[in-house]
Amino acid sequence: TGTCSCLFSSARCTDVLLSYCSDMSYTQTLFPNLAGHRSREETEAGAEYLLLSVAEALLGGRCNPEIRMLGCSVLVPRCQRDAVLRPCRSTCQAVRARCSGAFRAIQMNWPYFLDCDRFFGAEQEGCYDPLEGLHDQQDGDDYDGAEALLAEDPASRMRFVYHSSSQVNSVLRATEERCAGIARTYSIGRSMEGRDLLVIEFSDNPGEHEPLEPEVKYIANVHGNEALGRQMLVYLAQFLCSEYLQGDQRVQTLVNTTRIHILPSMNPDGYEAALSRAQGQRHAASETGRNNAQNIDLNRNFPDLTSIVYSRRRQKGYRTDHVPIPDYYWFGKVAPETYAVMKWIRSIPFVLSASFHGGDLVVSYPYDLSKHPLKRNLLSPCPDDKVFKFLASKYADAHETMSFESSRCGSSRSHSHKGTVNGAEWFSVSGSMQDFNYLHTNCFEVTVELGCDKFPPEEELFLAWNENQEALLAFMEEAHRGIKGFVKDADGNGIPGARVSVRGVQHNITSGENGEYFRLLTPGIHVVSASAPGYTKAMKRVRLPQRMRRAGRVDFTLAKAPDAQVLDDPATDAYGRFDPYNQYERYTLMADVNPNHEERVEKPWWWNYFIQSGAPAPTWLLKH
Repeated sequence: TGTCSCLFSSARCTDVLLSYCSDMSYTQTLFPNLAGHRSREETEAGAEYLLLSVAEALLGGRCNPEIRMLGCSVLVPRCQRDAVLRPCRSTCQAVRARCSGAFRAIQMNWPYFLDCDRFFGAEQEGCYDPLEGLHDQQDGDDYDGAEALLAEDPASRMRFVYHSSSQVNSVLRATEERCAGIARTYSIGRSMEGRDLLVIEFSDNPGEHEPLEPEVKYIANVHGNEALGRQMLVYLAQFLCSEYLQGDQRVQTLVNTTRIHILPSMNPDGYEAALSRAQGQRHAASETGRNNAQNIDLNRNFPDLTSIVYSRRRQKGYRTDHVPIPDYYWFGKVAPETYAVMKWIRSIPFVLSASFHGGDLVVSYPYDLSKHPLKRNLLSPCPDDKVFKFLASKYADAHETMSFESSRCGSSRSHSHKGTVNGAEWFSVSGSMQDFNYLHTNCFEVTVELGCDKFPPEEELFLAWNENQEALLAFMEEAHRGIKGFVKDADGNGIPGARVSVRGVQHNITSGENGEYFRLLTPGIHVVSASAPGYTKAMKRVRLPQRMRRAGRVDFTLAKAPDAQVLDDPATDAYGRFDPYNQYERYTLMADVNPNHEERVEKPWWWNYFIQSGAPAPTWLLKH
């Protein structure tokens, strides 16, 4: 007969009353079921049935309703003549072959109760197809089309909720897997509590710097309680991947001509503290977790190079670029997150950057530290003030509301102009990341304040993404503004460390190891020169049209200076003294030896679906 009554000899067939299994091809079932549940009530209360009820949401619609119907064939198996019929193993194996990737994408084990060898039977035993009638109800062509539409990994779909640190990392890695040809994830270090500072990179040649291809970085969540930027950068990573695969010409051009680095969270420890307070206490979340686990404000923790520049501005030939980090800085309290970002900034030739904060709606630009003797708020422009105003306005104007007077909020209202403001005029800060980028490297960074609510409700995330999407793209495209090229000698060899200067601007850019340089400039006419110790200076006049969309190519060839003596440059030597006393070990070892590190390993984002039900936690779904 194909029936198996050995386990159910005293039971009788009963109606299938589970709502998520109401569309099965049969109407009678039997308890205990194949998973060992003794009643309908026990089945409904179990994590197995809960998984079936949320499977469509978890898997992003993929493999629905197959997974649900396969599970129903185990939880409410077909009953015939008061005996259970087992579902066919061949059907289970076919579904698992097609759908196991969807579970891997969200870092979930294949559910134990869908074990094809354990709960399913062979055809010779008289099994039945649990998906009977499913494919007959769908046109074959339409079904194939639906599968194609659902081919996107669920973890790479945008979810407009706040992600924990492990969820962010899962999304980034799933995005990397989906767009393996253009995406790569890498860690720049760890937070004080041992969480990865994970970056996702987009490029047509990920992992390598390509000559004359500018590098851009986005950093968010410097203050842990300012959560909106963190989510925006997660969505940006998903958007770049998805749109590139779908053939969006603008995104493809951006990725193919720019190396983009995205760090959604610089302060994951502070964010987790804020998130833990956010459950029903939105105001408390905005006041908790600003600093890192050492109670350090990371945007005050960088070397204060601005004060050094101010103190030397009356000296002849003083520099506002590649200012060395003073040795005394390393004997202060340097956060591991700050150290990791500084080392990252020095290791990659970034051209353009933005850091995302909350508490206002404005883009601020250097200097952040006031030149007022008492550091009171005072307009304190840097040498590239015109360039920074231009860059800041590009983001503000592309944002849906930031440049509108009616949208002003926060303390910048009395100082900002169409959504942009000089940092020191608004709120004087020493040791900011923005000033450090400008004064220590070739990178120009602005600070984007995304709104006055630092931790807005989840229902506002979708709106915020729509407000910022265009601005996020438009700002990155500005990395192609100005000029770029090589500084070489007469034999065609690149000259590293050559200074590229612009007349009237007291700030130089230095060339890389191969003589490559990038110089952001506003439209107009500029006199640009290149110089290096032991070589004669070369000068060129450059005209940049208003509507120029790509950086102009300007190369310099420097001739050897006759009888020139190349002297050691004390400033260059000092610049190379990064952490000269190896002080950083005392900050990193604490995270490495923390005995609670394993306890801090976070559950994946879908774990909350199950622990809130009150049922025993389904640890059998966890990968680790």
